[in-house]
Amino acid sequence: MRLCIAVLVLGMLVSCGQEKKYHDVKNDIAANVTSDKLADILLFQEELNAEFKDPETSPLADRFRIKFETLDFFAPDTNYVIEAQLVRTPEALPFSMPTTTGRESTEVVYGVAKFSINGKAYELEIYQSPDLITQEKYKDYLFLPFTDNTNGEETYGGGRYLDLRIPDGNTIILDFNKAYNPYCAYNKKFSCPLVPAVNNLDTEIKVGVKAFEH
Repeated sequence: MRLCIAVLVLGMLVSCGQEKKYHDVKNDIAANVTSDKLADILLFQEELNAEFKDPETSPLADRFRIKFETLDFFAPDTNYVIEAQLVRTPEALPFSMPTTTGRESTEVVYGVAKFSINGKAYELEIYQSPDLITQEKYKDYLFLPFTDNTNGEETYGGGRYLDLRIPDGNTIILDFNKAYNPYCAYNKKFSCPLVPAVNNLDTEIKVGVKAFEH
């Protein structure tokens, strides 16, 4: 009888141990995914800072670049790494997108991203440049400009941009931690596309690059 009880108890212990291990594995996977996302965000920030320090690539006037140390970022938040549904629009025609200088940028609506953020559903248009796709390194480049309720306060008043790449499937990752300011936020000599009214998010996106303080 004692042996049977011992076997039963041992079986329960093994079962509990296996269950705990299973949960640990799931937690480890989730932690690794979060860690990978965070590492990707920090790499983006590092590369963007390097771009702003380099006199060959920086949009900053020399008097600002010489003293430049880092852009001001919101704290990374992996909750703003969104997997959106991508609805492609192959019949879309090229149109002229106004810019800050009066010049116009030719764009095509490549598709519409559908997703939820901060408890609300949104749709944003994603654009492709017919001119850029003729260049090898930009053949799969996509452009997503957007505005949100932080603009004019904590972020640049004209909105921010996301750089994307054409995905293989029907979803696309929108990492708002990688939202950056157009170059004209730093230097008026640049011509920057104006964010279309349809690409407004009626919520606060408190990740990515903050407004530039001179």
